[in-house]
Amino acid sequence: MLSAQLNILQKRIVSNIKGRMFLEFKFINEQTIMIYFENQIDSKTFAKVQHVSQYIREKQCEAITEIIPSYRAIMLYVDTYISTLNEVLNDLCLENLDLSSIDESQLKHKTIHLPVLYGGEYGQDIEEVAAYNDLTTDDVVKIHSSNKYLIYMLGFMPGFPFLGGLDAKLHTPRRKEPRTKIEAGSVGIANNQTGLYPKQSPGGWQIIGRTPINVFDINREPMCLYEAGDAIQFYSIDLETYNQIEKQQTQNDFNIEKWVKFDYEH
Repeated sequence: MLSAQLNILQKRIVSNIKGRMFLEFKFINEQTIMIYFENQIDSKTFAKVQHVSQYIREKQCEAITEIIPSYRAIMLYVDTYISTLNEVLNDLCLENLDLSSIDESQLKHKTIHLPVLYGGEYGQDIEEVAAYNDLTTDDVVKIHSSNKYLIYMLGFMPGFPFLGGLDAKLHTPRRKEPRTKIEAGSVGIANNQTGLYPKQSPGGWQIIGRTPINVFDINREPMCLYEAGDAIQFYSIDLETYNQIEKQQTQNDFNIEKWVKFDYEH
């Protein structure tokens, strides 16, 4: 029954979009809808994801309990005691949207500037990343800290940002043997992405540095310093500064804005 409903729904949507955009809907289970966009990962597709996510939020559909955007999809959790999945999609009228003229530069977001201590025991794999790309470790730091990285999604663990925009000069495969323990704040590279471990965890990314900033804290509001659609830019610090931030962060009067800059763009 669920499969039959989905097939009918997909045919209806595809026939109505008239070439303006591609949307595919799938019912993952009785409470979850996936909305898929073009099968590509880039900032243009993600701008559409963000635009539709905001559109859905503004519709204030009572049955939608959570909206989770990712690289090229949106997941909707639905309280089916209020509405069925088909009723939710009918209410949203997504087939009437025209995303052909979406300008990614018009989307509102903020950029979070985070301090990172690169190399040494804090970035055990920076030499491997440098060697793989025929660079010096100083080159790795300079290139990595010069880019602004779009947060496509949070996943794997609370507050883990999957970041796009890594310079091709730094693309490096994951470690052949994952570590059983990666320290909180570790910044890593995996293929064409860079990311940040908010908490201690196993993992297979190439670790090139570590931030002393606690980016995810359940006792803080908001708990995470960033969200999907924001951007992160790292800046390099030395060991003395790292220890200074780490010490200050344990104090009640810690001023995070002294070390973390937030730029709001509209």
